[in-house]
Amino acid sequence: MTIKDRILSFFAIPDEDEDEEFYEEHEEEAASESSSLTKGRSNIVSLHTQKNVKLVLYEPRTYEEATEIADQLKSHRPVVVNLQMVRRETASRIIDFLSGTVYALGGNIQKLGTSIFIFTPANVDVQGTITDLLKDERN
Repeated sequence: MTIKDRILSFFAIPDEDEDEEFYEEHEEEAASESSSLTKGRSNIVSLHTQKNVKLVLYEPRTYEEATEIADQLKSHRPVVVNLQMVRRETASRIIDFLSGTVYALGGNIQKLGTSIFIFTPANVDVQGTITDLLKDERN
């Protein structure tokens, strides 16, 4: 053993040849472990968590159409409802029904204009308000 080897072994610094052997052994072990872990699953992760969201527009004429709108909400689609074509009592019933549906789904309701509402399920976030703009136009 030379003086160089003694100094290197004292400081626990391995030779360059030993380094290469050490890394090669560990690379082979890591490769075999990773291949056994990935046999049952893929390493590819989709960054797209959701397909294209479709906004559905409804202009109901009867209360019975509220169930169709609720089905759209249950399918995680936001719905804009224009209630200008129904009587006030029917519009109130439709809003009550859809409010319950949206509440059960953890969604939200916002008024867009006179008798126009947007009902959104929990997976859709609406930012901003339109009612403030309407107030400014009236003044």
